[in-house]
Amino acid sequence: MRLQVFLSRSGICSRRKAFEYVQSGRVSVKGRVIQEPSFAVTPDDEVFLDGKIVASSEKAYVLLNKPAGVITTTKDKFAKRKITDMLPPILKALKPVGRLDRDTTGLLILTNDGELAFRLTHPSFEIEKIYQVVLDKALSLADKTAIEKGVVLDGKKTYPAQIKNIMGNALDIVLHEGRKRQVRRMFSEFGYRVCSLSRLSQGSLKLGDLKAGQWRFLKKEEIYRLYKELKMK
Repeated sequence: MRLQVFLSRSGICSRRKAFEYVQSGRVSVKGRVIQEPSFAVTPDDEVFLDGKIVASSEKAYVLLNKPAGVITTTKDKFAKRKITDMLPPILKALKPVGRLDRDTTGLLILTNDGELAFRLTHPSFEIEKIYQVVLDKALSLADKTAIEKGVVLDGKKTYPAQIKNIMGNALDIVLHEGRKRQVRRMFSEFGYRVCSLSRLSQGSLKLGDLKAGQWRFLKKEEIYRLYKELKMK
């Protein structure tokens, strides 16, 4: 994106003003003053106006493969590794959609689209989430049936779930809600310990072959499908 366009789309000024700011030497990129309005900037670039960082106000949608040991909250000042530390400076204002606990890996969406984030996480929209689970022992048929019907956590029964693709101690579980540490607690109620947990998909979005710690922008067709699933215009 051209620097002039980036500044105007950030919401701090018009294109005409952005042109003036750049030419007057008030704008720097990665520590270097840039006086060419058509200078190309990327999502990895830090853009400053009068010494203050400029963040884009455009809606952005990122899919990230969260590794273990990283927390999704952005408010913990003492956390060693936060999910936003894995993004370039220009994207650090994005918020994670829901949470994955420190030891859980896999698909995580980050965006500044508040309405989409709300609909993705609220159970009334019935967005399907699939997790790959490895237990400390094989799941019995009776426990599978009971877990699928719903488990009482904190005095409230979970929504019906589906357990499939069982291979030894490994399986996939399909949920339509996202309570705190829900998968681990559901299995714990029946005497199982979750050894590893990874989210494979959320709605129509799939983790695919994205490696741990890597991220990418959602494609236009992916955003369109999400809006359609969530009944958004």
